[in-house]
Amino acid sequence: AIAATLAGAGARVMLSSRKQDALESAASEIGGETAVFAAHAGDPEQAKACVAATVETFGRIDVLVNNAATNPYFGRAIEIDLARYDKTHEVNLRGPLVWTQEAWKASMAEHGGSVINIASVGGFQTSNVIGIYDNTKAALMHLTRVLALDLSPGVRVNAIAPGLVKTDMARALWEPGEEQIAKTMPLERLGVPQDIANAALFLASDLSSWMTGHTMVVDGGALVSGH
Repeated sequence: AIAATLAGAGARVMLSSRKQDALESAASEIGGETAVFAAHAGDPEQAKACVAATVETFGRIDVLVNNAATNPYFGRAIEIDLARYDKTHEVNLRGPLVWTQEAWKASMAEHGGSVINIASVGGFQTSNVIGIYDNTKAALMHLTRVLALDLSPGVRVNAIAPGLVKTDMARALWEPGEEQIAKTMPLERLGVPQDIANAALFLASDLSSWMTGHTMVVDGGALVSGH
């Protein structure tokens, strides 16, 4: 939804994820000037190759959206094995840093730009089910502030902290009790991907030209209600 919204606003888009067939399918739906490059978000060499391909294809990078995430472990933080701990941090925290470094070196240091990290309201909370995932998102919000300072004034770095959005990744959290969960929220509905895409478009555009180092919460009011 983020890529489609940016493309709809006239942006030329490079889509990247692990699976080539899924990328090509998504690009065909988005249309416009949309290219694809298969890369694992946690692999520095693949990140570097994707950034290089983007600059070769489009000439520069104006906006980077760090949207990839993983959560291979559900359970108490004290019981997680190190392999899954490392995997979660590799994709959710190290990944955004690496991709931002590559975009900075390849284009943004010279031309400026906007970096958007997709965090989570879980970064403001604690959980005995997805606590390690939430820990990476809290750290990502802090990293956002650090990079905003590092890359100013030419590059703005902000984050979005979504609440419970109806995505495939979060299906186990919302599908069993969607109506009941929605009733606990002030706006009485779960999020949809377009809600987050709209926020990303704002942060990518000049409408947010005096914003950097901040995290936008988009959660239907869940945090203010304590849920």
